[in-house]
Amino acid sequence: MENKDKNFMLTAIELSINSVKNNRGPFGAVIVKDGEIVSKASNSITLDNDPTAHAEINAIRNACTALKTFDLSGCTIYTSCEPCPMCLGAIYWSRINKIFYANDRTDAKSIGFDYSFIYDELEKPIKKRSVPLVQIMECEAIKAFEIWKQKADKIEY
Repeated sequence: MENKDKNFMLTAIELSINSVKNNRGPFGAVIVKDGEIVSKASNSITLDNDPTAHAEINAIRNACTALKTFDLSGCTIYTSCEPCPMCLGAIYWSRINKIFYANDRTDAKSIGFDYSFIYDELEKPIKKRSVPLVQIMECEAIKAFEIWKQKADKIEY
């Protein structure tokens, strides 16, 4: 790890500390491209009444707006805690190339942020999950996929 990585991580950690001081969750994230911070954010779930407003998600949204793209290839995220499954999925979907994290999921669990149940749920067959997933109207819905497949001018992502 280089000094620049430590400095970017310190920024994410400072965001997490300031977030706690402002009555929000203890998480911060920074996205860097070409050695420059393009986005920084903290957790704003309780502020926004949005359960998806994790620091990483907020940072991704801000970076996409700043860079005017949905593709964050070439970016690195520095996050004060190991990303939860939702954030990890968003990081993969946004094509961020590298993740640095400070606290891990065990540290998060020790203060009441336990997302291990989500990992456990994902391992279960669909019919055994605690939140029922019920597939309906596949024949009607597949039409959108068929149209997408044939669309010549689609923007793939």
